[in-house]
Amino acid sequence: MRIVIAKPGLDGHDRGAKVVARALRDGGHDVIYTGLRKTPDEIVAIVNDEDAEVLGLSTLSGAHDSLIPKICEGLRESGLGEVIVFAGGIIPQRDLKILYSSGVRAVFGPGTPTAEVLSFLEEVLSRKENGDPTGVGDSLGWNWN
Repeated sequence: MRIVIAKPGLDGHDRGAKVVARALRDGGHDVIYTGLRKTPDEIVAIVNDEDAEVLGLSTLSGAHDSLIPKICEGLRESGLGEVIVFAGGIIPQRDLKILYSSGVRAVFGPGTPTAEVLSFLEEVLSRKENGDPTGVGDSLGWNWN
């Protein structure tokens, strides 16, 4: 799969994003890391330009409840609504419903083994191969915290 890993907003901590990007690359995926401090519009443009199937968003700044829904909305408005979006970082349990209803399909908290992210993507790929165009079925999202 072609995957973009992005750091939205002013968050300057990217160790987790880099660890996930490396694990996905080692898992055989084509990974593009955007670097720090990307706006929602920049992230949507990168996903479009890179023809990505998956977008991983890493956030530690507390702005996930505003930035991530804007990114998901931008994907839909740009005709990229079938891109699978997952998130990771410091995201309180109380905010998961907002993210899932905006289009996020999995949330991985701190300390999640990278093998779980790879398992999620394998499940998405398997579902797509078996006729589910979105790869996520009817669920709003999976909480892998």
